[in-house]
Amino acid sequence: MKQNEFVKVRLGKLAKIREQGLNPYPYNFELTHNSNELKEKAEELIAGNERISWAGRIVRYNRKGKMCFMHLKDACGRFQVLAVASELSEAEYEIVKSMDIGDWVGTSGAMMKTDSGEYTLQAKNIAIISKAIYPLPIPKEKRDENGKIIIFDEFKDIETRYRERYIDLTLNDNVREVFRKRTRIIQSIREYLLEKGFLEVETPTLQPIYGGANARPFETHHNAAGMTLYLRIAPELYLKRCIVGGLDKVFEFTKNFRNEGMDKTHSPEFTSLEFYEAFSDYNDMMVHFEHICERACIAANGTTKVEYQGKEIDFKTPWPRLSVYEAIQKYAGISVKELSDEQLKGELEKRNVELKGSWSRGRAILALFEETCEHELIQPTIIKDMPKESTPLCKAHRTDPDLVEQFEPYANGWELGNAYSELNDPVLQRELFEEQAERGRGGEEETHPMDENFLHAIECGMPPTGGAGIGIDRLVMLLTNQASIRDVQLFPLMK
Repeated sequence: MKQNEFVKVRLGKLAKIREQGLNPYPYNFELTHNSNELKEKAEELIAGNERISWAGRIVRYNRKGKMCFMHLKDACGRFQVLAVASELSEAEYEIVKSMDIGDWVGTSGAMMKTDSGEYTLQAKNIAIISKAIYPLPIPKEKRDENGKIIIFDEFKDIETRYRERYIDLTLNDNVREVFRKRTRIIQSIREYLLEKGFLEVETPTLQPIYGGANARPFETHHNAAGMTLYLRIAPELYLKRCIVGGLDKVFEFTKNFRNEGMDKTHSPEFTSLEFYEAFSDYNDMMVHFEHICERACIAANGTTKVEYQGKEIDFKTPWPRLSVYEAIQKYAGISVKELSDEQLKGELEKRNVELKGSWSRGRAILALFEETCEHELIQPTIIKDMPKESTPLCKAHRTDPDLVEQFEPYANGWELGNAYSELNDPVLQRELFEEQAERGRGGEEETHPMDENFLHAIECGMPPTGGAGIGIDRLVMLLTNQASIRDVQLFPLMK
């Protein structure tokens, strides 16, 4: 344990408490109210002279002689406590003298109102229920010569906040609210799917063959079984096995792991939702996706509109729908279908876009779309009918063999998810997996591996199915106005 002078002082106080035969870390503390209830029912509690039992962490401490005012903070907020020596035993007031900012305190007493009009819990009994050894970096306030409040030593360093999220949550109420909203968002999505008759299921995180996305996996080894395993990059192939087995509507919230770079919208560990519905197609998934996002926005903010980094984004359904070709025509003024391969290569070269691996027209079109269109898609928009090279898991477009029935929803220039009319032809699925394997040998870094067990499942018969996936972290970022994916992950990976 690192011991500076402040820590040594607190350790000395801890020793004195124990010398008094008291336990500064008791097993429990019974509560009658939280801070919100104390505020809302203050007059009623005063009138009834009701006995109150409440606990919180000290965030303000001001002791003068035989009287001490302190603010305690619980999960709901802060509330004032008054400890007066004449109302406590001598031993209890000695404990009050041993208190520091950051300590957890349990107290019981009666509600009162101070001369300044502040509702206050006057302690009749008080105890330290967790002595904090390290001092919290509580911001300090001072007034300048003009009376303006200046705040010093705020806990704002972004790296420290991520590494010490427990302090971040303690000091920054806005951070707590982000994670409360995250829970409301996820719950609203779950409720929507359950209302529509979907069944929530669980699939493996450790997989002998990774699949369901174009991504590089994390690899590990199972010692007892003597086998290589991969952390899940997506739950798709297992959820489709559920459809084969007769579970005709399934969904799963998963932690996915991709061995890739980190930036403001990418994390190697992230949360996703995938859902699959038999007897439907990507048109049905578009409707589900729009309504899920609309409901999530309302759950977080009480409205379909959200302010994100200075831009107002409205998730009200229905959303505009554009094919990839239409989007490139609209935002880049290029009619892709009329371009030869050489002209298409020229458009990429003009924009310094390089394709890794073997050339294909579809991959080039996708690269052109990403370069010219994505940043234009601020309001929620569905981009559909992608080139067939974009995925081996999707049905061919029913009117254009160069395309597949896939869509990607966008907002704020970000891809929020992915959805298909799922491929259920086992012969074609095998051919496309073999093509993916060949492309991987040709130099592409992220391709689908062959999965014989999944192919066997499809060979057993999968009904027509629509499927969709949503990046929960990005959606939460948008709906809570957070600039980085780390701001919506409680404990993000740090270098």
